[in-house]
Amino acid sequence: MEPIKKNVLDKGFIEVVDSLGSDLTVVNSARVSFGKRKKTFDSADRGLVKYLAVHKHYSPFRHMYIQFHVKAPEFVMRQWYKHVVGIETSSSYPTKDHAWNEISGRYVPVEDFYQPERWRRQSEDNKQGSEGSVDNPEKAKEVFENFMNASQDYYQQLLDLGVGKEQARMILPLNQYTEVYWTASFQAVMNFLDLRDEKTAQWEIQEYARAIKEIMFEIFPESTKIWNEVHWDKS
Repeated sequence: MEPIKKNVLDKGFIEVVDSLGSDLTVVNSARVSFGKRKKTFDSADRGLVKYLAVHKHYSPFRHMYIQFHVKAPEFVMRQWYKHVVGIETSSSYPTKDHAWNEISGRYVPVEDFYQPERWRRQSEDNKQGSEGSVDNPEKAKEVFENFMNASQDYYQQLLDLGVGKEQARMILPLNQYTEVYWTASFQAVMNFLDLRDEKTAQWEIQEYARAIKEIMFEIFPESTKIWNEVHWDKS
């Protein structure tokens, strides 16, 4: 498989490490009930995949997996991890279809931080959202940069004093970049996109969702096209 990597935000990225299965995996998983297996994907298979998606027969979609290497700000990862926690707390063991491992600030010093290009205003009708731009972006940038310079300086001072990284990291803000390996089934990724490639989601995580959607069209083109027709494209 050719390497697929997409840059996101100022210093982040999404990279495909590995994948399992193909569009045929869905139809062969469904047709095993009849003892059948195909080697090429055709129009009849497309009809079957669409039927499965429309009627929410999702188990065949959980036989395709993809592994991502993700670099994103910590506040984005906190939102992302809710999808993993949701599976862990609401599903029985056989249907858990996420794996998540993250770089540790106990071992690796934190060096990269996210800086927005635009400072958005608090939404007046959405308590958790933002919109437009603030009236004085230059002042917002100045406040941000002053804080970041102080935060990083004090972090380094603690390290220079011999304080362990596991404690020194406590003073660092949520815009610090972190890295994870995220392995998930096709269905789990689609659920993530349902919720995060959506206008009410925070802009930063939408950017990651859009990059992942592009990747899914590359890795599982037919299944993603059909899912798009059934669940996303309402025009």
